[in-house]
Amino acid sequence: MLTLSQKKQPLIGVDISSTSVKLVELSKSGSKYRVEGYAVESLPPNAVMEKAISDVEAVGEALKRAVRRAGAKTKFCALAVPSSTVITKVITMPSGLDGDELEAQIRVEADQYIPYALEEVNLDFEVVGPSAKNPELIEVLLAASRSENVDMRIAAVEHAGLIPKVMDVEAYAIEHVFPLMAEQLAEFNPNAPTAIIDIGATMTSINAVKEEKLIYTREQPFGGKMLTDEIMRRFGLSQEEAAIAKKEGNLPDNYVPEVLEPFKDALVQQVHRLLQFFYAASQINAVDRLLLAGGCAAIAGIDELIESRLGIHTSIANPFGKMSLSSRVHPQRLGQDAPSLLIACGLALRSFD
Repeated sequence: MLTLSQKKQPLIGVDISSTSVKLVELSKSGSKYRVEGYAVESLPPNAVMEKAISDVEAVGEALKRAVRRAGAKTKFCALAVPSSTVITKVITMPSGLDGDELEAQIRVEADQYIPYALEEVNLDFEVVGPSAKNPELIEVLLAASRSENVDMRIAAVEHAGLIPKVMDVEAYAIEHVFPLMAEQLAEFNPNAPTAIIDIGATMTSINAVKEEKLIYTREQPFGGKMLTDEIMRRFGLSQEEAAIAKKEGNLPDNYVPEVLEPFKDALVQQVHRLLQFFYAASQINAVDRLLLAGGCAAIAGIDELIESRLGIHTSIANPFGKMSLSSRVHPQRLGQDAPSLLIACGLALRSFD
């Protein structure tokens, strides 16, 4: 998390992606969570480009609509910067330093790991724990992002009347929500790696988790917008019409064999490619399970297709499976939207840290 104070208080999880904003608000009683409200609100084209906000006002207005739709009870929020805009590094420090000494020493050390002037970045750190190699040292996770990445997101939520309290990293928000999904999996082995494949509108990411810790993340350009664009081109629809038709399925008979099936084949290839990158970068040569997230996880049968092609247990991500719902949350609609809400849910969970 990047240089914003964090206190234990209700927080709305805010996920700003390239085509929409998503909000989740949770409450907790004992060990049980409850979904108090959520919303997904579309963004106008090019309001966010390549993970960067280019139109703060448009994003802020979409957030305003989402807050109203969710019926949010608090103005405080947690949000995240894209993983691709963050530099992370685990470094070791002497274990005897107090908080101020540790922060001062990390700022000295950070200069050699960050390719920007320190005044141009937002920097934060988290103590991971004792070093396995030397008990007199501690491991510290260092995270830094260009200030503009943080500032534009803060400006957008403030435009919507929200008060930012936590700035996280998208991959760590997914790590944070992972245990809620793992407890729903039959015969789940926490010691074996699981890969969460998040297929968004323009980017697809892999986040590999082992023993509930993030061990690898990577993203590449591919997403549901390619399918929307092909629907537009093939059937002469506007972007909005194509998006609605894709979701509701009211397209000509040749849509499935000529448009959807080739896209599904390409999607499987992208998942396979991301897994190969992970295997090449690690000492791991297989994952135990795949969890599919993002809008494309809603494509009927995509989990069965990937499982049959790649031979890996594959299921659709849903962090809300064991949560109760407030009366204003529509269960079926939440079930449809759940795979797209991992980051927003992971951020909302920061309320209870």
